[in-house]
Amino acid sequence: MSKVFPRTGSRRGLQGTAVGVVVLGLLLWWLLPLGDTPPRGTITFSTGTLRGVYQEYGERLRTAFAKDMPDLEVRLLTSDGSQENVTRVATGRADFTIAAADAVETYELNHGAGAARLRGVARLYDDYVQLVVPGGSRITSVEDLRGKRVAIGPPESGVRLIAERVLRAAGIDPETDIRPMSDGIDTGPGRLRQGELDAFFWSGGLPTDGIRRLAGKFAFRFVPIEADLVAELHAEGGATRYYRATNMPESAYPTIQHGDPVPTIAVSNLLMTRKDVDPRLTEWVTRTVIKSRDGIGAHVHSAQLVDLRTAIYTDPIALHEGARRYYRSVKP
Repeated sequence: MSKVFPRTGSRRGLQGTAVGVVVLGLLLWWLLPLGDTPPRGTITFSTGTLRGVYQEYGERLRTAFAKDMPDLEVRLLTSDGSQENVTRVATGRADFTIAAADAVETYELNHGAGAARLRGVARLYDDYVQLVVPGGSRITSVEDLRGKRVAIGPPESGVRLIAERVLRAAGIDPETDIRPMSDGIDTGPGRLRQGELDAFFWSGGLPTDGIRRLAGKFAFRFVPIEADLVAELHAEGGATRYYRATNMPESAYPTIQHGDPVPTIAVSNLLMTRKDVDPRLTEWVTRTVIKSRDGIGAHVHSAQLVDLRTAIYTDPIALHEGARRYYRSVKP
């Protein structure tokens, strides 16, 4: 026998359902671009070296994309770093990547293949140059690296680009005045600990996992990169305009810094793509990047610095049309 519900209850039930639909609709309006269905397909994301911030950030972004776009497959490619990342996106070997602004500008100034197609998605966070030596080392300045075994990063990394410029600004030829090594954050800390290196350069977000792990096993310290070297870099012109003198905050590696900030250089990172990448997909990607900031930031400290107010400043490349659509949709 069917059960007949009182008329009043039915009316209230319908009213409750209607309210629920309205609330759900408002939520979907905020979470989904124009109520659209999530993009599907496959994209390639070029990250960085193992134990670097690019790699960890890329892995956690892939998880965030899977929640918002479950039918989108994201393939991650490790890389040397910024220089290789820019080349991959410009030439179509990757769809999205993270790269430092100086590497992007250098690629454009060198008229790299496909440079005109590069587009920005978001300004993310700053990389800090970190020059690491053993705790008992007599190296106290960049000039003291002369004649030493120094890791300056893989050939296509952003580390290599900035390390060579810093060395030259200090009057050191990176090819002849030091014993240059190609180690990155994946192998540099271990080789320093084993006595196979006198110093290594790293440029990355704070704190970088590879250096944080080293702090638990080995006594080391940071060599300051003073503001006068930044002035020398700026005098060169070109991509060096993206370098700024700053201090690595004392909270970055507290067991190593013991409350002392370290003078150094910072450069901004950009999430980027190409002009021909689907604007609808890029709008969704941009939305997820901004929305996932706090969740990713709980694990990757640098992600906490992603800010909607500054994300649109992707100089030296213009914003992608899809990213622009997203920023316009959330503009107060």
